[in-house]
Amino acid sequence: MSKTTAADTATSGWTVAARHRRSNLLQRLALGAAVALVVTPMIGWRICLAWFAAYGLMQGLELLAFARVNREGDGKIPLWGRVTACLSLFASASLFGSLSIPMWLIGGPLGGVCAALMLPALMLFSMINSPRSKSILVSSLTPPMLYLLAVPFLAAWFGAPPPLVMTAAAAVVLVIFFTIISWQKMSEAAENQMRAHAEAERLRVKAEENLVAHTAFLAAIGHDLRTPIGAILTGAAELQALDANSRSNAHLITDAGLMMKALLDDLLDHSKIGAGRMTVEAVDFDLRATLAQTLRLWRGPIEAKGLKLRVEGAARMPRSVKGDAMRIRQVMNNLMSNAVKFTPQGQIILRLDAWAEDPSGYCVLLEVQDTGPGMTGDQLARLFNPFDQTAEGVSARYGGSGLGLAISRDLVELMGGRLTARSTPGQGASFTVSLSLPFGEDAAPILVPGDDSRLDIALALAARPLPAEPDAGTPPAVPQHTDASTTAETADQTDDERPLRLLVVDDHDINRRAVQLILQPLGCDIVTAADGMIALERCAETVFDVIFMDVRMPELDGRETTRRLRAEGGPNARTPVVAVTADTAPEDVAACQAAGMAYFVSKPLTPPALLGALQHVLDDSAQAAEIAAA
Repeated sequence: MSKTTAADTATSGWTVAARHRRSNLLQRLALGAAVALVVTPMIGWRICLAWFAAYGLMQGLELLAFARVNREGDGKIPLWGRVTACLSLFASASLFGSLSIPMWLIGGPLGGVCAALMLPALMLFSMINSPRSKSILVSSLTPPMLYLLAVPFLAAWFGAPPPLVMTAAAAVVLVIFFTIISWQKMSEAAENQMRAHAEAERLRVKAEENLVAHTAFLAAIGHDLRTPIGAILTGAAELQALDANSRSNAHLITDAGLMMKALLDDLLDHSKIGAGRMTVEAVDFDLRATLAQTLRLWRGPIEAKGLKLRVEGAARMPRSVKGDAMRIRQVMNNLMSNAVKFTPQGQIILRLDAWAEDPSGYCVLLEVQDTGPGMTGDQLARLFNPFDQTAEGVSARYGGSGLGLAISRDLVELMGGRLTARSTPGQGASFTVSLSLPFGEDAAPILVPGDDSRLDIALALAARPLPAEPDAGTPPAVPQHTDASTTAETADQTDDERPLRLLVVDDHDINRRAVQLILQPLGCDIVTAADGMIALERCAETVFDVIFMDVRMPELDGRETTRRLRAEGGPNARTPVVAVTADTAPEDVAACQAAGMAYFVSKPLTPPALLGALQHVLDDSAQAAEIAAA
């Protein structure tokens, strides 16, 4: 930690004290007016009015003397400016303390007693308004100190006995001594507070840097871990097409891979939320369709466990709203997973309710209730703590990371809502999500690739006319001269009959092999590239129908490769590029679109997702071709 030098401390203290006095200007004027009113019966209103007018004028001069300090700090203030400011303080304090003279002369000894009480109060006020600055303290404290030192002499002048004069002198010295000691202690406390604040700020910045580095590390690790997970899921999907024993093993591998993926996603989401990098979208979507799709995914697991699913109030759900459909689906998946996990028998109830809140939108309530063992008050208090399973043995028995509910609560709060839980031991638990969703335009249909995507593409590819095999008894035809139009027609016909030609770009061989494993049964002609430079070389040599491009690659990443591909204007300048990435945040997707990528599929790769992306870009290309032909 860098140490603060004495010069730095004095400089900063002088500026702080000057600005502190400026902030107390009205307080000083009010104090002066109060003192003038109090002593008016003793010395007369003319003297008090003249004194207060002079004191107000002096406060204005002090404000002008410190104007540059208050505006720029003392780093650029010349010596004469400092001297002028200190002289203005000395004159202001001298004028305030001068009121004690007529109090002695007109009020006599009793007036002197009042003056002796007023001057220590002025010294205390000067001490409080001079934190960490000796020069400002000396300038504002010296005048009342001198007036106070005159008290024993004035008492002797009015005939006080010597013992009383000596006692008064000792009291004055003690007041001055304790005032200086108190200022020193106060300045040390202020200095320690300043250093503690600087240290806390340094630690805060360091903690933020560590958090950013930690988040970047988790993101990099997460990206690398998705590669083997994707290969595991792809290989397991291919094994399901074999015999019953292989299908059983494939289901086991798939379940393990999906569990690894879920744990990894939870860790990455928790890290993003902790770093403040998690964002939510506000786009139009169909809320009713989103909830229906989520429920369809959970009907199978619920029925497989022998439970019943009851849905109430689905008809009250609005269709077109504005919000983040993906995050709402994620929260509902976490709540449904939690209910299925902890409900050994009985039913799961999903209660839905919504009403219009003009003119903002809808108030939506989503409640998931189960008939599980329930929770105690202590467990409810710890329910949303990250990595806290609320009871011993839960992790070993049910699995999970203990992050699902914590992430769900944070996501709901990011969307401006609340997630609450109610439970009684032995009577299950209930989780309620309350959201305010603005009205949306007509929501576009939600496209989620299904398990039959491979079949759809296979049927579409099967409908392509295959080239006729040559007759062995027929002699080869002799090439004849053809014009350009005939050549173009022949080329178009040949292009229509050939299989899909795909380019797969990824720096991990296991990812390239996984994509090949999924797409080769469709009869696709697949070319691979290990980095962006090789991909550009391949694109310069061959025309491709679709390019699958990994985003994170060394030397030349996927987005830059796509930008160069579009800019070079080669044979693949208009070929649709599908981004293959583990970064699915809205800003990452927007960056891919800005680079010229047509679609994206998230890692780890699964056959439905990859085939759904391929079908999407093929449909878009077909529509574009029809529009161009028209």
